[in-house]
Amino acid sequence: MNNDERYARLFAGEDGSVLGDFSNPIVESKTKRAETKQGLTGAPDPERKRRLPPGQRLTKEWPVLDLGQKPLIPLDQWELTIAGAVENKIRWDWATFLEHGQSKSISDIHCVTQWSRYDNHWQGVSALDLIKAVKPKPEVRHVIFHSHDGYRTNVRMEQFARDGVLLAHKWEGEDIPREHGGPVRIVIPELYFWKSAKWVRHIVFLEHDAKGYWEASGYHNNGDPWKEERYG
Repeated sequence: MNNDERYARLFAGEDGSVLGDFSNPIVESKTKRAETKQGLTGAPDPERKRRLPPGQRLTKEWPVLDLGQKPLIPLDQWELTIAGAVENKIRWDWATFLEHGQSKSISDIHCVTQWSRYDNHWQGVSALDLIKAVKPKPEVRHVIFHSHDGYRTNVRMEQFARDGVLLAHKWEGEDIPREHGGPVRIVIPELYFWKSAKWVRHIVFLEHDAKGYWEASGYHNNGDPWKEERYG
């Protein structure tokens, strides 16, 4: 195993380790939800006949949920690194990130805590453009996101490589607020929003899967709202 492989495995959490002990009411509440399977209706809608997934309620607010930390990352210190099974490993500072083609999208948010918010306007670098830049190797099957607060979450490669997936830095025409993951967060509209990592700093493309914080704590490894994949 070469150094790049060791680096990728370490940052993917391949050892199965769960992140540090985050103790706050939100974490405790969400952990309890997983233990009790709270919110399951038993009425999935995989054909998406309704816009609102099962068990969700609509809100115009954007609730703040995190692990008890809200990292403050000055733009002159911000950077994004990409590693793993890619041809081009990258390290972007803020200026380089903004130099890449900017995309806009409109999508809904579906949180596993049973709220949804329609028609969110995002701007950022699309996942498809990022994929073109780093050129993942053919064997890549999974993508792991790492955040400045120690959070980690995982998705399949085909979920990341969809239209509308962004590394977003703007919401409703303004910079994404710190409490919602600014300067840059992932936006994956097709999945519960815990998969859309806040404060993203590092992305690893891998052949194998590695569970993130909530996945290792009883939440579903996939997280499709219409299939009601809340818990594992």
